[in-house]
Amino acid sequence: MNRIRKLHLFRRISQVLFLAFFLTMPIFNILRYDSDSKELYLFGKVWSLGIRDALAAGTLHGSGEVAITIVLKAIIPWLLVLAFFPVMGAIFGRFFCGWLCPEGFLFEFADFLNGKILGRRSLLGKGNHTSRESLEGRWVYAVLAVLFYMTIPPVIGILLSGYFIAPSRIWGEITTLKLSRGLVAGITGVTLYIIITSIFVRHVFCKYVCAPGLMQMIFGWFSPKSLRVVFDRKNFSRCTDCRRCERVCFMGVKPRSTKKEINCVNCGECITACREELGVEEGLFSFKFGGSSSEKLQKTQPADALHQFRTTEKP
Repeated sequence: MNRIRKLHLFRRISQVLFLAFFLTMPIFNILRYDSDSKELYLFGKVWSLGIRDALAAGTLHGSGEVAITIVLKAIIPWLLVLAFFPVMGAIFGRFFCGWLCPEGFLFEFADFLNGKILGRRSLLGKGNHTSRESLEGRWVYAVLAVLFYMTIPPVIGILLSGYFIAPSRIWGEITTLKLSRGLVAGITGVTLYIIITSIFVRHVFCKYVCAPGLMQMIFGWFSPKSLRVVFDRKNFSRCTDCRRCERVCFMGVKPRSTKKEINCVNCGECITACREELGVEEGLFSFKFGGSSSEKLQKTQPADALHQFRTTEKP
């Protein structure tokens, strides 16, 4: 393993593993709702309030006990579920977005294909934003893109339908080629959604629409101890002004900016890019809980010190 790129490789592994986990949860009854039996499966068991059975058995008496049961078995558990992303944001910032989010992973793959085919990350953008390499052989990636959008979105649609249709029933419908309207609707809806968002929307969705991402962003912004990527401004003279840190950022963040970047997803791609440029295992970027790199700059350097990056001569 290339030690300089190990952070990038670990992130890709975590994305693939979480995507596989997310798509297979219904198969193992970790989480799914059966629309036929009207039952919610959670960690292999049918989850219910049990109020009807308890009333029939005479173990619940009065509306007070019923209310307590609803609070303990319904309201509190779902509040804990809803608190996941705010808590994640307060501690790790948008780490989930950069390291685990299945949708973000698909968007990044779409960026990769665009870079190989058009030489830029955005479909409608101008200029080369991803690589200066020759675009020879782009037709290979064009074919790969077509095959990807023809096969992967429908497969994902089938797997995601398992959250609402019993996986055994889905398997039976596919093997007999007798698809129900519900399954067809699920496959079609997911396929169109993935194609449209991956080709035209991508990380704009992450910035302005995604509710979990926005919750992480807000709570990470206000948290004084959340995880973030910081730039070593004490050694900014080592920067070659290659701007690779900016080109690899799919969220459009300026990693060297003195401002707190609310759209940073802590992916660490700027860390890897800087290490590659400098040829060392420890570059000018690093992860840090809390603190502000801009404060160091204001105390030790002129306010416009960052402009020196623009005039630094490459070695």
